Amino acid sequence: MKKILIFLLLINISTAHGEIQNDKLKIEITKNLRCLICQGQSVYDSDSEFANSLKLVVEDKLNEGMEEEEIYIFLKEKYGNWILYDPELTKSTYILWILPLLLFLIGGAIINNRLKKN
Repeated sequence: MKKILIFLLLINISTAHGEIQNDKLKIEITKNLRCLICQGQSVYDSDSEFANSLKLVVEDKLNEGMEEEEIYIFLKEKYGNWILYDPELTKSTYILWILPLLLFLIGGAIINNRLKKN
């Protein structure tokens, strides 16, 4: 009888540990997702109906055994790259990644030219 209780206790502990890891991963994933209803809020921070349904989708996908990257791919296919706060470098996002560098270089060149004139 003790062996059965110990076995059940170990199963309960491992299940609880898995749920805690899934909750942490769910929080991490939903913090990286943009709420499409609320401007400037992540899905994690938002209480909109859309965000709450997306939290459930992420939880279901984690319970199905999907990995973090698989969930991002699933959501990108469904909602587009806009859903992610950190978009990948693709042809359509080159300008997002290059524009800050260009502005920095142009600003540095303008400052350098003004300093040379003085």
